[in-house]
Amino acid sequence: MVVKSTQFRSADAEDARGIADLHAVRWGRHFRGAYSTSFLGDDVVADRRAVWSARLAATAGTHTTVAEQGGRLVGFIHVVVDDDVMWGTLVDNLHVAHDQHWRSIGIRLLARAARLVVDRAATDAMYLWVLPQNTSAQQFHRAAGATCVETAPVAPPGGKLTRLPGTPAKLRMAWRDVSTLARRFDY
Repeated sequence: MVVKSTQFRSADAEDARGIADLHAVRWGRHFRGAYSTSFLGDDVVADRRAVWSARLAATAGTHTTVAEQGGRLVGFIHVVVDDDVMWGTLVDNLHVAHDQHWRSIGIRLLARAARLVVDRAATDAMYLWVLPQNTSAQQFHRAAGATCVETAPVAPPGGKLTRLPGTPAKLRMAWRDVSTLARRFDY
């Protein structure tokens, strides 16, 4: 099997559709049972396209990095710099195409976000939220040095999603200091 090299770059407004489509696919795969079936089946693509068009049109305080192979978007990470006084920079989204898992794209995107935090943020702290049923994401972030520090109620985006029994909370995964992450996986 030939593995294509992966290029990383800052996203721009022209990436909105590709990012939104990958985001919608990943939500469909991991958020069944947490978000309504009708939303994930019918509304999620339009919702994500609107969100990403807006995000990439107004990027102040945020940064999005995309991973590409042969011109195909295979992953992205979006951070909100200095989002929280205590927890630091928010990793708002990190998604990799399913057929690209186990190829180090996710950790390389996360390391680039950590480097951005070290270079630009007020503190070296970084965090993200993950749903309890997304155990693979929890394992990935723990392997990258994150610790689960708290739970909080799920607040579905835009009020379009239904919180179902069995998904009462989201988990905050946090790094108090991402400098090691930035150095360890920055390749």
